[in-house]
Amino acid sequence: MAKTTAIIPAAGQGRRMKAEINKQYLPLAGVPLVVHTLQVFQKEPLIDEICLVVAPEEVFWCREKIVKHYGFSKVKTVLAGGKERQDSVYRGLQALPEDCQWVAVHDGARPLLIDHILQRTIREAWKHDAAVAAVPVKDTIKVATANGLVKTTLNRQNLWSVQTPQVFNRHLLQKAYEMAYKDKYYGTDDASLVERLGVSVKLVTGDYENLKITTPEDLELAEVILARRQRTRISG
Repeated sequence: MAKTTAIIPAAGQGRRMKAEINKQYLPLAGVPLVVHTLQVFQKEPLIDEICLVVAPEEVFWCREKIVKHYGFSKVKTVLAGGKERQDSVYRGLQALPEDCQWVAVHDGARPLLIDHILQRTIREAWKHDAAVAAVPVKDTIKVATANGLVKTTLNRQNLWSVQTPQVFNRHLLQKAYEMAYKDKYYGTDDASLVERLGVSVKLVTGDYENLKITTPEDLELAEVILARRQRTRISG
């Protein structure tokens, strides 16, 4: 198949973590959080290259202390990110190699991705041009007014919580980004930009453990999950 590049946006400051360093570098099972994320893509045969997008002041540090130190040979580019996540991904898109046909976007702060979900999402994108990992919503979701009064209750059978990876045909995603900037539109994920073009996005059943680390509680839970996975590997 044609070349697939992963764009890993990791430029966010993570203020809700209330930590002295950006959340991507907080220790998780003894190594920086983003290392776990990169390891999944480094090991995956369907991924040819990785573009890591970080805060401008962290570019050199990441090249030396993350990419070189941990031997991430697939990381060909470390770029300075923009103000918003969308800006960071767009900078990654602009740096793609000419022979790249598929783009997998994955949050740097989602370190618990497992390989078969990444593989399934890529393969579904090959069929549909756009595929994203997602899980069915467990809770009842209500729409409320600004002062907290319930307006309606949504049918959760039709609701999905969207995650990453999100995988797209490279030219489709670039078109979606260019249209979004033309319209001064900022979406909450990459798929929302593609949807604006009238393109259907395929949902791929993800994993509830594929957490985005946002709060200290998320980090604690990630430690528990990784410890359990390690015990399973040893006992298996």
